Amino acid sequence: MREEWRVVSENEAKVAEGDVVRAEPVPTPPGLHPAARIVERLGREGDGRLASLLSILEAGIPIKFPQEALDEAKALGPAPLGAREDLRALPLVTIDGPDARDFDDAVFAEATAEGFRLVVAIADVAHYVRPGTALDRVARERGTSVYFPDRVVPMLPEALSNHWCSLKPGEDRPCLFVEMTIDAEGNKLRHRFGRGLMRSRARLTYEAVEAGEVPRALRPLVGDLRAAYEALARARIARGALDLDFPEYAVQLDEAGVVRALEPRPRLTSHRLIEEFMIAANVAAAEELDRHGGGLFRVHDAPAEDKLAPLLATLELMGLALPARHRLTPRDFARLLERAAGRPEFPLLQEMVLRAQAHAAYAPDNIGHFGLALPRYTHFTSPIRRYADLVVHRALIAGLGLPEEGGHVESEAELEALGLSLSALERRAESAERRAKDRYVATYLAPRLGEEFEARVSGITRGALFVTLEGLGASGMLPISTLPKDRWLFEPRTQTLSGQRSRKVFRLMTPLAVRLVEANPLNGDLLFHPAATPRRTVPQAKEGGTKTPRLSRSKARKTEAAREMVGHEVKGREMTAPEAPAPAKAGKRGRRRR
Repeated sequence: MREEWRVVSENEAKVAEGDVVRAEPVPTPPGLHPAARIVERLGREGDGRLASLLSILEAGIPIKFPQEALDEAKALGPAPLGAREDLRALPLVTIDGPDARDFDDAVFAEATAEGFRLVVAIADVAHYVRPGTALDRVARERGTSVYFPDRVVPMLPEALSNHWCSLKPGEDRPCLFVEMTIDAEGNKLRHRFGRGLMRSRARLTYEAVEAGEVPRALRPLVGDLRAAYEALARARIARGALDLDFPEYAVQLDEAGVVRALEPRPRLTSHRLIEEFMIAANVAAAEELDRHGGGLFRVHDAPAEDKLAPLLATLELMGLALPARHRLTPRDFARLLERAAGRPEFPLLQEMVLRAQAHAAYAPDNIGHFGLALPRYTHFTSPIRRYADLVVHRALIAGLGLPEEGGHVESEAELEALGLSLSALERRAESAERRAKDRYVATYLAPRLGEEFEARVSGITRGALFVTLEGLGASGMLPISTLPKDRWLFEPRTQTLSGQRSRKVFRLMTPLAVRLVEANPLNGDLLFHPAATPRRTVPQAKEGGTKTPRLSRSKARKTEAAREMVGHEVKGREMTAPEAPAPAKAGKRGRRRR
């Protein structure tokens, strides 16, 4: 449904039919169309880069930094060695995507008699961003960087995120590091934290590490990184962590911002390598928070009964089962997915397992992390793009008495409020990233109206089926009114839709052929009909004539279940149920927020 708005503005002559604008309502007498005043022209309908901009404005995400914060960032400079440990001789390397611009973590590994020595070095944002400054206020208000296919809305100005806090090769940078010793099976024997001055030996990419295309001098290091990863991976399997591996589709844009393709992005072993190193560092930081306090844990509760119900009902129909909730562990979900591997329904079953999980959050009180099967966990590895990590850095510096300034411990009340605020800001970012991807997908599919696709049911309500296209990952709505004439009965417990006369039953993951009848780039909505239904004429816009521009907004919204897409976070990745999947860092493989 669309709602018409009357434009009453002296700026009306500056816009035309088909322009997309930002507007604000004005008082309107009863009985007349609601009126609005145009505030800003955003572009033309169909412009590729509108997808991200509309999502940013819709979510209320600030784009510009206050001048005071920019001035503070401009005045910053290199950090001296001082009392820091000199790590410049240690061959630390960064491993990121080919388009990455901010390098906030570096890794090192070497084999030892006990197993492996690992070092994870993180940009020392606490050195530059001090409590009470304009930079601190803006970072706290934003909470996180937000990543879109064509842009990044950073948490901190570029002078920090892409320069002083970016671990560029050959340049001295301050860091907070953790040195860990693990045995051959990946079990941590001990760790220590420190503040150092490092110099990255090289900027490597995931693809180059995967292919072994690294400088000859670094090949022994990469070999040790791989061997250490294999040990950490064995420890992960042994503790029974949940590992959901979704096909991720990257939006490929040309220079004009036009969507050229939706391409699957493989999850490489090199992605997993960095993921395991970051998780190990996060665990070590959480153990110190447990001892000294003052920070935020990353908590993830066991699934609630109401979220498990649809999954359990579907499993019953598939001849599969899970233990009772009070005995449920991440290992049970892992075993379930192993038994279902190879079935055509497997991808959507993975999504149902994800939806059954609680949403991870930030909190000062530790309850453990169910998905990772860890008794304590935090976020330590990305203070450039997550304020929660900066809070943890400050708490570690203060609690461990590390040299130089920048330590700070928030009060319990402040931590409680911060946990709630940062969790909400994270969900805002996730929602905006998803909405942008929906819009890009709708833009990509808009020229293909009338085409038929193979799909599977990914959600069911009383009024509609929600379907996900095979091979594209795009989701949309199929109204029940377009199904063959019948009395359709919806059963919430089993998540089924049954035809009383035809005995046809639609369940989650039921395959069906659909035809695309509407793709709306402005709101990201896709509308499908069953492929067997008669084709309807799609109204074409009339050419010529001068019209007063109208503002439209969609009232029809897909349900949250249909919008839930899984993102991946290589740097400390976790599986939790989205609440509104992402590219995360520009140039990094998408993000799964754990």
